[in-house]
Amino acid sequence: MRRALAIGLTAIAVLGGLWVSPILARQPYNGPLFDAHLHYNDEACVHDAPAPGCPHPLSDVLARMQRNGVQAIIANSRPNDGTKALAQAREQTRAAGVTVVPFIRLYRDRADYNNWFRDPSIAELVRTELTQGTPSGPYRGLGEFHLYDSANAQGAIARELMVLADQQDLAVLAHVDDVAVEQLLRHTPSQGRNTRLIWAHTGIGGTPVARVDELMARFPRLMGELSYRPGLTCDDGQLCPEWRALILKYPDRFMIGSDTWINQRWLYYDELMKAYRLWLGGLPPEVARQVAWNNGARLLGLPDPGP
Repeated sequence: MRRALAIGLTAIAVLGGLWVSPILARQPYNGPLFDAHLHYNDEACVHDAPAPGCPHPLSDVLARMQRNGVQAIIANSRPNDGTKALAQAREQTRAAGVTVVPFIRLYRDRADYNNWFRDPSIAELVRTELTQGTPSGPYRGLGEFHLYDSANAQGAIARELMVLADQQDLAVLAHVDDVAVEQLLRHTPSQGRNTRLIWAHTGIGGTPVARVDELMARFPRLMGELSYRPGLTCDDGQLCPEWRALILKYPDRFMIGSDTWINQRWLYYDELMKAYRLWLGGLPPEVARQVAWNNGARLLGLPDPGP
């Protein structure tokens, strides 16, 4: 009876403009965003071809970032030409207020998705790219790469590149399951203690939250990137309770990302960022800022852009 009365009074007060509940009073997060999973693949733009080979030229993608308050990105593209184009456009990125953090993708084309972990030419590609760097400076990480079967984390090239990442303090962006996370980190000289592995989608197959918690506790530099994560938000667009609890437990371990792997994701970039801002606004402000910006900036050595 009391609960029904309280609900009724709340409804009357809201309708009368007298009072707004804390839930209804939530405002979307309005600070800077760090897009920790962005692709500028050749579907979006083939950089040595005129239109229509470039449906999303640099001016278009940077405008999408700028109007959504995205002030830094992890750029990784198939092939790496897209990342280099972003890194080279220093005047344009500066004008848009976007810092480009380049990663080496392991793919020259789609055929490499399923074979990179056993192909010695991929390791050579990585070493060549590391030597050459980008127009805006050195590469800061490896990936995104995929392992659709966790057993392939045992492949010779996967092992070699994880050791290389540890030795050269490169972050790793990996689209893998929870078993492969453990295997990849165990290949490193530090056994994963010093390895900056960004877990793309934090288990796109729906890894249970308890298992994510276990891996976070075991590997102190494991980071979770939250695009495409099943069960992350509920019907109101806010974090589901178990995910809210996990992010509050590890506020320094999660990041957001767009995963613009197909052009449709560019078309809906505004909506993706608005959805992030909505649930970020439901977190304590200091936690929202960490997930939205600070965690990525700290991981990759970027300065605080201010409010």
